Amino acid sequence: MEHISKQDTGYQTRWDDQIVITGAGGFIGGSLARHFHDRGFTRIRALDRKPLPEWYQRVEGVECLSMDVSEKENAIRAVEGAVEVYNLAADMGGMGFIERFRVECLRSILINTHLIDAAWRAGARRYFFSSSACAYNTDLQKDPRSRALKESDAYPAMAERGYGWEKLISEMFCQEYWAERGLETHIARFHNIYGPNGTWFGGREKAPAAVCRKVIEARDTGDLSIEIWGDGAQTRSFCYIDDCVSGIDRIMHTDALIATPVNLGSCELIAINDLVTMVEEIAGVKLKRTYDPGAPKGVAGRNSDNTFIRKVLGWEPQTPLRTGMERTYAWIERQCADRKAGKRVVQD
Repeated sequence: MEHISKQDTGYQTRWDDQIVITGAGGFIGGSLARHFHDRGFTRIRALDRKPLPEWYQRVEGVECLSMDVSEKENAIRAVEGAVEVYNLAADMGGMGFIERFRVECLRSILINTHLIDAAWRAGARRYFFSSSACAYNTDLQKDPRSRALKESDAYPAMAERGYGWEKLISEMFCQEYWAERGLETHIARFHNIYGPNGTWFGGREKAPAAVCRKVIEARDTGDLSIEIWGDGAQTRSFCYIDDCVSGIDRIMHTDALIATPVNLGSCELIAINDLVTMVEEIAGVKLKRTYDPGAPKGVAGRNSDNTFIRKVLGWEPQTPLRTGMERTYAWIERQCADRKAGKRVVQD
């Protein structure tokens, strides 16, 4: 039985084709595995270097393997029989991690280098690479009111040190494997993906989860204060996880996006101070704010220009930030309560 969609390319993915997802023990990769499983695909291989008990999500009926695909032999094993390969594996986190551990971020290039070559040699038909808005020229992001970034703004290149450069170079690998070797590749530049089942403590969490956790902890402890990194004026857009996995599926199966980087993000811009206010309203508390100007804070302003994705797909992420934050807050609130009760939570 074939998966029929207006966005299918020349080859229509069959329900029993082998789909491979790396980084599937993490937030986006695990959500993508669930997405394809729920759509009815029957042969999904999910891989992550974390031991299986530490995976954020385990989807029943999905083959789950603990393997480090930055090693060539593991990459070859991972893509055996693959028709589609989705590379969501990377050593990354929020700005606190990206700015402090640039070498670890750069080493993720080994994952894509080995995996895309293994996929090509295995005869895979399609390959997806999860890039990032960190690949964009940082000179265009020095003002909180900076204009939204369009795909061409990655060049002339001045990506974020470490993580951003790894993404930009890996994009080139994908483009050249299509141009020179005929492997159909697809590239999405993620803009701050958030939502339930994501990282929410430990130093790798992104701003939405960090703010939710800090507000919950302040409310629970009675210490009604919150520390904000930087001055809180920095602006971002945040893309809800359901929009992200839907976008990955659409991008992967669109001819016009072969070897063509495309933004995958919301264009709803918000300052971090206003994000804190939003979470305070959701929680029903008001906190005293302190600021740490020396903490990692990234660029001053970054937003997604969705002109291109709307033109090609007739679609863009739709979940309002308030809606997504309410769902995220409720999930993290349950995680905090479970942790306090001694139960296992995501990341334990």
